Amino acid sequence: MSDDHLRPLRLPPGGQLTRLFLVRHGATAANEMRPYILQGCEMDNPLSATGERQAADLARLLGDFEFGGIYASPMIRAVQTATAVAERRSQAVTTLPELRECSVGRWEGLSWDQIQERDPDNHRRFFANPVTEPHPGGESYGDVLCRVRPALATLFDQHAGQNILVVAHNMVNRVYLAELAGIELKHARRLKQSNACVNLLEIRQGELNLISLNSVLHLSDV
Repeated sequence: MSDDHLRPLRLPPGGQLTRLFLVRHGATAANEMRPYILQGCEMDNPLSATGERQAADLARLLGDFEFGGIYASPMIRAVQTATAVAERRSQAVTTLPELRECSVGRWEGLSWDQIQERDPDNHRRFFANPVTEPHPGGESYGDVLCRVRPALATLFDQHAGQNILVVAHNMVNRVYLAELAGIELKHARRLKQSNACVNLLEIRQGELNLISLNSVLHLSDV
C-alpha cells in the first residue's frame, strides 16, 4: 500500500501550525492479561515481545518523519517505545515526569471484577465521579489532566511550527483527548487507546484540533 498520503506529515509544518503525534506505549505482559488488570504508575513493566514488535512497527511508520523533539513518560514501557523511534535517527528521548501513567493506588494489578468485589464502596464512589474521586491512594482523572495539560502546552510553545512525538499512556491520553473528542472527562475511559496507537493533533493560533484518533493501521498484528 502506498503511503504517499503521509508525505506532507513527514516534514515540519512551519508557520503557525504545530503537530503533536501522541502515542500510547507498546504492550506489556500486564496489558496482555485476561481479564484486564490495572497497570498504573506503580507497576513499571518493560515491553513484552508483542510490545517490542509494536514499537518496531511504530518506528517504521515514523522512520523518516522530522521531529523537533521526542518525549516520553519516564516509565520503562514508554521510554522503550520512544527509543525505538528515536534510535533510527540518533535523536535523544527526553522524559517528562508529568507524562507518567495515572496512579491507581491500591488497585494496581487488580481486575475491575476483583476491585468491585474487594472494595465495593470505593469502586462505587470512583465510578460516580472519577474526575474528582481518586483511585484509592492514587489519582483522579482531574489530577492527571492537571499535570498533563500544562506539560503538553509547554511543548507546543517550545516546538512551534514543528512536529512533536510524545509517548505516554492509556489514561494520560484518554483524559487529554476527551474534550477534543467531544466526551465529558468523566467518560474518558470510553476512548479507545490501543497499545502503540497514534493520535494526531494540530494547533494553529491557539486552536487545538484532533485530526485522528487511535490509529493502528501501522501495526502488523492488527
